[in-house]
Amino acid sequence: MDFELTKEQIEIQKAVRDFVKGEFKKDVILELEEKHEYPEKIWKKAAELGFIGIHFPEEYSGEGLGVMENILVAEELCRGDSSVGACLILADFASEIILHFGNEDQKKACLPKVAEGKVLSCGAFTEPDHGSDITTMDTVAVKDGDEWVINGSKIFITNAGPLAGFYSVLCQTDSDAKPSYRGISLILVEADRPGVSVSDVGTKMGIRFMHTGEVSFKDVRVPVSNTIGKEGKGFYQVLEFFDESRILIAAQGLGTAQGAFDRALAYVKTREQFGKKIATFQATQHKLAEMATKIEMARLLVYKAAWNFDKGRIDPKLTSMAKMVAGRTAVEVCDEAIQLLGGYGYMLEYEVERFYRDAKICELYEGTKEIQKNTIASAVLGKLK
Repeated sequence: MDFELTKEQIEIQKAVRDFVKGEFKKDVILELEEKHEYPEKIWKKAAELGFIGIHFPEEYSGEGLGVMENILVAEELCRGDSSVGACLILADFASEIILHFGNEDQKKACLPKVAEGKVLSCGAFTEPDHGSDITTMDTVAVKDGDEWVINGSKIFITNAGPLAGFYSVLCQTDSDAKPSYRGISLILVEADRPGVSVSDVGTKMGIRFMHTGEVSFKDVRVPVSNTIGKEGKGFYQVLEFFDESRILIAAQGLGTAQGAFDRALAYVKTREQFGKKIATFQATQHKLAEMATKIEMARLLVYKAAWNFDKGRIDPKLTSMAKMVAGRTAVEVCDEAIQLLGGYGYMLEYEVERFYRDAKICELYEGTKEIQKNTIASAVLGKLK
């Protein structure tokens, strides 16, 4: 058992830290927050440096690396800034579905554009009336000759907006299937197809730079060849994708927690009260000790989940544990960071309040913390008679 990163992985970490130092300008980020704008220039620069789709094969403009390298990038980007980092690490959201299940034409058409920062990738799974339940879809695709005709809507879709290139859409393609999830398929829908429309979901608590939309499909026609993988296997493909994406969201939580801790630590070393640095107070020291310990526990779980996935092992229990723990760590550490900064922690300029708002999403998307507990419990209990 080796807990050391490889030389290449350490170099990747350093490269991302250098990028963050050079590109994550506080005044620019505060302006993006005020305007709720996507960090387009930073995204394109990150793509130029190979940080987007680093786990794609080289023939699709990636670096041919693994999930471990991808989450190292994610951790450092979110440590640098929780909002910008979230946008960058999810620029290729759900593209893994194309990578793992798509045909060669689909991969060539979609993946290089994502890795090169030309478009954003979208996974269209969640529906207004179903939330975490993806076993039944109201979005329906019906065959008409050699085309699918798609009707329905999806909600809270990450990257849905002006920069989206395509959607991997979960559709009910066989309404007679029993159980219903055996009749669900994934279909690739280009964003500029007639009948596709997007509306913004409104002002969010956190991740305000990121486009989040409601996507409607009205008589949208795509070739049957746009089916991703095997017809009727969409539910299973999404579940497998979640096992990878949960690790990424766990890394988002980990990086967000570390970033908030870094800012709180720097503050208590310089802030004086009652004639002493507040870092000398035992209450402060105990908070820091607990925060640092939680972050390290989360890091061990996240790294193990990524390492395990790269070994070719699919372990929903482990990935759910990593996401649940890292998400909770992000929320708790950011909360304590605000407490350590006191009134200043409540102010936008000092960043930790934004980290706190951004942290909560890690317990919501890619499966709520309750869904993660269900997955873990199911694995622990096994089949019950």
